[in-house]
Amino acid sequence: MIQSMTGYGKAVVTFNEKKINVEIKSLNSKQLDLNTRVAPLYREKEMEIRQMISAALLRGKVDFSLWIEKDAAVDATPINAALVENYYQQIKTISAATGIPEPTDWYYTILRLPDVTTKTDVEELSEEEWDIVKKAIEEAIAHLVSFRKQEGAALQKKFEEKIDNIGRLLESIEPFEKSRVEKIRARIVEGLKSIPEVDYDKNRMEQELIYYIEKLDISEEKQRLANHLKYFRDTMNENGGQGKKLGFIAQEMGREINTTGSKSNQAEMQNIVVMMKDELEQIKEQVLNAL
Repeated sequence: MIQSMTGYGKAVVTFNEKKINVEIKSLNSKQLDLNTRVAPLYREKEMEIRQMISAALLRGKVDFSLWIEKDAAVDATPINAALVENYYQQIKTISAATGIPEPTDWYYTILRLPDVTTKTDVEELSEEEWDIVKKAIEEAIAHLVSFRKQEGAALQKKFEEKIDNIGRLLESIEPFEKSRVEKIRARIVEGLKSIPEVDYDKNRMEQELIYYIEKLDISEEKQRLANHLKYFRDTMNENGGQGKKLGFIAQEMGREINTTGSKSNQAEMQNIVVMMKDELEQIKEQVLNAL
């Protein structure tokens, strides 16, 4: 079944008072165009994350984000009280020894001094935490794939409708195709009769007429177009990414419709060809979003 390249997925998990968010969205693209924004703690796993996404999504312009939200009370940088006290005593001693006035705003002065609010602990990624984050990534990807399938079902319904329309239009050409042979014959004969002084070989004229009509015959184009319509249907029901293949089939359908139009020297047939082109153009526009 068809999948769209448009999709969105999100997952949220918690670990040790941290709220971990995973978000992934995709749009159509000829290849996989992957952009990742990963919180520093998880950057060592970025290559593995990219491999997970590539294996699941195949194509599309994909934006992936992984970030952490922490409780402000937990994440606040601690003030080094002992160092504050030490700085305070040093400044008072220097002030007394030099006569330099003490600061009027002690907090402003001391909090700007080195290491008073420096966070010294370095957080490391544990296997337990990565397992939880990895499951969240898989969940977000699964949500996106589900979204793509829903969009793909709508695309397939639209394609089937357009293919049906082209098929009906193709069948509607047949009556005009048969009648135009007699019209061509009658027009040529009437033209010759309007020139009474011209003598012609009726057998040779018949041969030339047959040759001319054969050049305008669209039987092969109709058969090939019908085959392409069937192939398009069959391809829609295949597994995996079929978007590029459907695009190629649509191009071949366009060639047969164009050739039919160039051979259609009758207004009714040309009108039908124009309607087929309109239906095909809508397929071509939508097939760009098929995976």
